[in-house]
Amino acid sequence: MPATASIIGGVVIETGTQADALRALSDGEVVAIPTDTVYGLAARLDRPRAIESIFAIKMRPHDQSLPVLIGRIKQLDSVVAEWPRAARQLANRFWPGAITLVVPARPDVGELVGGSGETIGVRLPRNRIARSLIKKAGPLVVTSANLHGQPESTTSLDVADSFVGGQDDRSSPVLVLDGGTCASAPSTVVDCTVSPPMCIREGGVPWSWVEAALR
Repeated sequence: MPATASIIGGVVIETGTQADALRALSDGEVVAIPTDTVYGLAARLDRPRAIESIFAIKMRPHDQSLPVLIGRIKQLDSVVAEWPRAARQLANRFWPGAITLVVPARPDVGELVGGSGETIGVRLPRNRIARSLIKKAGPLVVTSANLHGQPESTTSLDVADSFVGGQDDRSSPVLVLDGGTCASAPSTVVDCTVSPPMCIREGGVPWSWVEAALR
């Protein structure tokens, strides 16, 4: 089934299948995908221009790094330089799920996703649509599908509304993989490069659960 275009608030947003999304990602485009938390702007990790487009579309400062989603544990090797004990404990307890673990990044990956380039946030989502896509496309750089500092998108219509006024491939995603309504709470972000691990953001996983898992 081919992608279909909808015009919402003057923005042309195509809603397509997984095959459409895979083709767009392979072509170096930015695609909006559902996750178990919120909709995210996604680009393949091996498409640097697409990653740069995410910063432009979201209007996100480059000093704030972009996280990466994996579809299976073995994809970690292509993303992280080290897997600390705390990260292993939390992944065993909460993955797949709404927790992002900040760990040392592979240098070639860190330089692509912004920030210091030394660390990266990585997550294995519970959403089956997202995981299936990532298993086929490889690890994806994914950040919430909204303008920087604005509310997250929990539906495909929210994604379109977030980018009203976008007229080119640098100001909106080219396609939305519609997965219905997402859970709405962003992931909990844990810095596992320090001891004890530090809460950067509390979200879908309560911090008290994190602390209990680390005991």
